[in-house]
Amino acid sequence: MRFQRTKLPPLFSAGILAAGTLVSTAAAQNAPVLPNVPQEDAYQLRALPPQEAAEEVEAEPERYLQTEFLGDAGIKTYGWLDAGIGANNWGAPWNGPITFNDRNWQAQMNQLYLVNERVVDTADGGWDLGGRIDLLYGTDYMYTTARGLDANLFSQNFGGQPSWGNRYYGLALPQMYGEVGVGDHAVKVGHFYTIIGYEVVPAIGNFFYTHAYTMQYGEPFTHTGILDTWKATDNATVFAGITNGWDNYSDPINIFGIANPGYPGANSNAAFLGGVSLKNDDESQALTITTSSGNEIGSFTSPAATIGNRSVLSTVYVNELSDEWTYVFQNDNGWQFGAVGVPSVLGQQADLAQWYGINQYLFYNISDTLVAGMRLEWFRDNNGARVISGLRNFAFGVPNGPGNWQGGFQGNFWQATWGLNWKPTNNWIVRPEVRYDWYSPDHGKGPLPFGRNFNEYGQLYGGCDAIWQF
Repeated sequence: MRFQRTKLPPLFSAGILAAGTLVSTAAAQNAPVLPNVPQEDAYQLRALPPQEAAEEVEAEPERYLQTEFLGDAGIKTYGWLDAGIGANNWGAPWNGPITFNDRNWQAQMNQLYLVNERVVDTADGGWDLGGRIDLLYGTDYMYTTARGLDANLFSQNFGGQPSWGNRYYGLALPQMYGEVGVGDHAVKVGHFYTIIGYEVVPAIGNFFYTHAYTMQYGEPFTHTGILDTWKATDNATVFAGITNGWDNYSDPINIFGIANPGYPGANSNAAFLGGVSLKNDDESQALTITTSSGNEIGSFTSPAATIGNRSVLSTVYVNELSDEWTYVFQNDNGWQFGAVGVPSVLGQQADLAQWYGINQYLFYNISDTLVAGMRLEWFRDNNGARVISGLRNFAFGVPNGPGNWQGGFQGNFWQATWGLNWKPTNNWIVRPEVRYDWYSPDHGKGPLPFGRNFNEYGQLYGGCDAIWQF
């Protein structure tokens, strides 16, 4: 058995074999193992059934950093450069609540990404050792930082103020773990990407340049702890582990003191991380259900912080309708108890914050090198506690005001994205897209997430990036 080691579920967001065709995690585990092919993170063209993709792979991207010495030891060294540009129709400096590609008409080097890994392989029925280190430099870095490692705690809503960079460019260490594989189990210990949701941080793991609201605002990005992956049967994989919670490396939950010390487990941020992935015999359909649940800081009440349970449940269903068409459905539900004190800041209801939504994707394989895709999303920020417009300035404490940041959007977010993925060579991917967002508030007008002065309900966005793998 050959274990895959990135954001495992959903089955169809895992890595790629070089020709740019879709290979699910479970399918890749059962497919012939190709030498020196990074199967975890590489980019997917998403409309080819995984069992066919595994058969049709002919050549991987040329890996300029791979050495024969490390390859003989089973260690892979590879990476990619992702850069692009996007703009909104209002000419606002921020592209609304779009995070990773947030600057209007300003070219961004989103990711200069390096990977060093050894994938656990227990195909001989014995045991094996592996591990992985990821380095991310670019404008995306601030969204993948973890408190106590490359960020400092600064708010109740997001991971932390980045330590190794400025508002635009910096360095993050999103993964750093060791792994032991024994039979049908692989146990990961350290700092790693979440298993929650469908979209991922590595650019080559996504079809679109921009991200869904559920990924940006409703899910953790990284965890630190221990996670066991058990391939229970050919059709079922089970995940279970204990972590330090959302986007946290080592900070204790009581770093500011606890305003509600009677809350169950108030001094512990230990969280459960787990789920299950199921697929049918021909691997044309897959269902992945994952969850994270544990105590987090709900709000700050001077001089201490209120503690409450934060949980998220994510369901992803993939149906490969034909050789050309693939459909994906995702539903996320999240909540945070102990959110008292936040109403005075963000205007949310006391005690409980909730967010939930539905994503749908449809991909069509036009040719071996060109795929079209569409994403439709509804995301509900039930208490105005999650979504921030101009998050980059918010994270660095830039004062509120026109062109800086706004938050507290209690209501519904809708977005539709249309895009193409063109792969002219094994090393290059080009991803143009057009996106329309719309916000419907619950009460009155108030601050809005779009426009030069946060006074617009909707926004038209266009962008394009290019990824070079090396």
